[in-house]
Amino acid sequence: MIRPGWGLLAPLLLLTPLTACSQDPHEAYCEVVEEQRPDLSETVADGSPAALLEALPSLEALEDAAPRDLRDEWDLVTGRVRELRDALADAGLDPATYDRAESPAGVTEAERARIDAAARELVARPTVEALAGVQQQARDVCGTPLTL
Repeated sequence: MIRPGWGLLAPLLLLTPLTACSQDPHEAYCEVVEEQRPDLSETVADGSPAALLEALPSLEALEDAAPRDLRDEWDLVTGRVRELRDALADAGLDPATYDRAESPAGVTEAERARIDAAARELVARPTVEALAGVQQQARDVCGTPLTL
């Protein structure tokens, strides 16, 4: 026999072990921040024009681990980097050597326009704000910056 009042508490008591064992999504994310920070730091310090493209695997790892409240920001940042990567790849260009001022022969005007649009979106205000947001969250919640 269930006593009055226990009927409402029973489901909560059954769920307690499940929630007690689950890992805090921010804690798991912070672990990935720690794991990816050396690679991100090295890539950024390199100063290569293609640094964000080279950092894409680390950015994607952070995106995959991001808690729900950061998902939109990471999706925007990595999506914009992928757009530029894909535009350059589809034009057959090496991101490390591409120079817009001296576009190689064979690059069509449509390909060049797509690359330019992707590059503009990457430095557009929404992307910059999203990147600033995930950097700030790493400092505030994880106690560490994304890069050294």
